[in-house]
Amino acid sequence: MIPRLSYAESVKKALARSPICGLMGPRQSGKSTLAHEIAGPIGGHFFDLESPRDQVRLQNPELALGRLSGVVVLDEIQTRPDLFPVLRVLADRPDTPARFLILGSASPELVARSAESLAGRIEYVDLHGFDLTEIGPDPDDRLWLRGGFPRSYLAASDEASVAWREGFVRTFLERDLPQFGIRVGAAAMRRFWTMLAHVHGQLWNASELGRAMGLSDKTVRTYLDELSQTFMVRQLQPWFENIGKRQVKSPKIYLRDSGILHHLLGLETSAQLDSHPKVGSSWEGFALEQVLRQVRPKQAYFWATQGGAELDLLVFDQGRRTGYEFKYAEQPRLTRSMRAAMEDLRLDLLMVICPGTVRAQLAPGVEVMGIESFASGTLP
Repeated sequence: MIPRLSYAESVKKALARSPICGLMGPRQSGKSTLAHEIAGPIGGHFFDLESPRDQVRLQNPELALGRLSGVVVLDEIQTRPDLFPVLRVLADRPDTPARFLILGSASPELVARSAESLAGRIEYVDLHGFDLTEIGPDPDDRLWLRGGFPRSYLAASDEASVAWREGFVRTFLERDLPQFGIRVGAAAMRRFWTMLAHVHGQLWNASELGRAMGLSDKTVRTYLDELSQTFMVRQLQPWFENIGKRQVKSPKIYLRDSGILHHLLGLETSAQLDSHPKVGSSWEGFALEQVLRQVRPKQAYFWATQGGAELDLLVFDQGRRTGYEFKYAEQPRLTRSMRAAMEDLRLDLLMVICPGTVRAQLAPGVEVMGIESFASGTLP
């Protein structure tokens, strides 16, 4: 198994600061494995809340959990929302002997309940699939093709990876969403999810998708929010600047895992991906996720004007404005749109991210960097 050292360190720091850490992420992203790696060597206590045996152990949860010390792991916490008030009581004990690591698959109900019951007592860490900082160089683009879910990436063949992703999609739609309290038919949600794959990297247009599905704008907006809250979709919000130009106000939509995107598009091999019309948009979304996971900004935006100028990603860090453009090209060029972004947004740095390990300067304040060099930490 590929070690996930940065996530482990983040969880350990969160547990040192707060009595409760919420490790959040989609199903099959490695939350349970990481929890065992953290708590196992120090004699942690584990409860799988989908296990009948552990459900019996927690029939009287305050008594069962209150006598434990060290790290207590509660997996699939969204199945037991009644535990949140108990955790609040246990976390407020003077010199509490336990730290609670709760694992959840991003249920909207989970977030709402924990925010209400555990405010001031919990710190969140979001866990995603593998990224380039963890696997290292990826010359065959396997991470891009298969996505970062561990079992998809580590599958023995592309065929096995495709089979795993189909099983994941079906289970997510037929079991996970109903468990989260989301009452949408599996067939309707799969159709909507597939439609999103075809507009990956584009502006959100509720009316267009609603007409295609015969649903209202409000309904398709609800579908989008549900996929976003379960880590399947990213809504990248627009940034507005007082520049006297008409600016885009709709979010851009990305499927967060490139492997799931390719599966919904019916792409099973690198050759199929390379010849597909969405190859550029797919790579843009993949590179976007890699940058966001390494930079970890508190807020991220894109920027675009009605006149055609745009910036794929804008982040703010310690008073600095950094822009990112993602180009699926070996030798990106300085464009008119890049110049407009530099001037209108007053960027301190514009980084053009492309495949490979290249490093060059296009213009003052404009750097070209291959995604693998960026992931290795070779930053300006």
